[in-house]
Amino acid sequence: MKRLHRMTLGMLPGPFLGWFGTLMFLLVMQFLIKYLPDLVGKGLPLGVILELISYNLAYMVVLAVPMATLIAMIMTFGRLAESNAYQVIKSAGISLPQLTWPLLIVGLVLTGAMMYFNNLILPEANHRARNLWIDIQRKKPGFQLQPGVFYDGIEGYSILVQHRDPETDSLRDVTIYDYRNSGEHVVLKAQRGLLQPIAGGRFIDLILEDGEFHRLRRLEGQERYERLAFGRYRLRLDLSDFVFTRSQEEGYRTDRTTPTPQMLALVDSMAAEVQRNRTRIRRLLLRVLGDTVHAAPAPDLPPAPRAAAATARQHARPALRGLSESQRARLYELALQQTRRPQTEIEDLQRSIQWTERRADRYRVEIHKKFSIAVACLIFVLIGMPLGLSVRRGGLGLAGGLALGIFLFYWITLVQGEKLADRGYLAPWIGMWLPNLVMGLLGVALFVYVSFDLRVTRPLTWLGRKLKTLRHALSRSYAYR
Repeated sequence: MKRLHRMTLGMLPGPFLGWFGTLMFLLVMQFLIKYLPDLVGKGLPLGVILELISYNLAYMVVLAVPMATLIAMIMTFGRLAESNAYQVIKSAGISLPQLTWPLLIVGLVLTGAMMYFNNLILPEANHRARNLWIDIQRKKPGFQLQPGVFYDGIEGYSILVQHRDPETDSLRDVTIYDYRNSGEHVVLKAQRGLLQPIAGGRFIDLILEDGEFHRLRRLEGQERYERLAFGRYRLRLDLSDFVFTRSQEEGYRTDRTTPTPQMLALVDSMAAEVQRNRTRIRRLLLRVLGDTVHAAPAPDLPPAPRAAAATARQHARPALRGLSESQRARLYELALQQTRRPQTEIEDLQRSIQWTERRADRYRVEIHKKFSIAVACLIFVLIGMPLGLSVRRGGLGLAGGLALGIFLFYWITLVQGEKLADRGYLAPWIGMWLPNLVMGLLGVALFVYVSFDLRVTRPLTWLGRKLKTLRHALSRSYAYR
């Protein structure tokens, strides 16, 4: 038995690592195809690009590990069935659960490792990738002068050169338009020029030789044209926007970038806030109801007694004595506003409760999602073993195709459940665990189907026979009574 366990365990690493590397390569290529156009042309250091890719490897691992596990299981047990090794094992009296319990332990280990990865490492990697991507987007494209093309990358300048030597950074036939001052039109023309970066590339000196300085100024409603020839002129340009700098800000964390322990603390604080707001609403309602009871209207009276009662109430209110009709109307309006204030407070508290509950549900969805994806590794182990024995082939094509179809169904169901849970149509735990429940039931059914060798007969026929046998047994028991 130990040799069989070592044999099955030894067959797993090859397919798993091979497919894990293949899937990671495909996901990296997809990432580069999607985001490489935004990275090219900004003059980013190679280390920054590699750092960005390394941070995004985290979410790729989350996708690659479950799928590689499923493919490895299908290939391993497909090879056992294809080589008739499983038939020999079964003829020796060894059942499928006896053969596969070490692999279930491997699935549990993978599940535990992915839980730790999803809950702690993945959020931190997402957070760092997000901050780095924001820093990259703030950086402007690099300072690149092309011959015969106006360059407008520097604010307030438009530069045109007819020739540039890329080795020496020497320029010929340089024209510069200066738009920094709205009341002036300045043009610089030079026969030759030279680029000299300084301060680590944050500034660049443009040294012009044998040129002219043209300026059109408007003074007191009159235009004045100035022309100045120079032998050498130094123009310093600020390139700080073109230099990549790392921000020191921590940045705001979303549900995708917050570790699970922090999300649990946030959910608890939001639940406490909702409870406090509901308590305030109950107190406001009790206060309003109490005021209503104390201010209940008098019963209907005939006209004469009603007028007498109104006169008595007026004399019974010392605060209204000596006030004019307009002053009394203003006082009544203020009293009406005072009575409407609790209603406004209750409505505001209800909106606050709804917003807090939606935000808490988003965190709950993300928490359940991290655990459900980790548990998918164990479920795919449970599905892959009987599925590989059923197909009886251990080739790459068939195993990859089956795994791709199963994983696509699982992932699409998970994404749709997440959307429905975020919008409040499903409870967070239902939206995130429903795909696992469906796939888990499928895995158990396949495992039982193969363990009891039910594939020799049709499942419905086998079920019908079992029901018929049970009915006959019940009828005989009633007959003996």
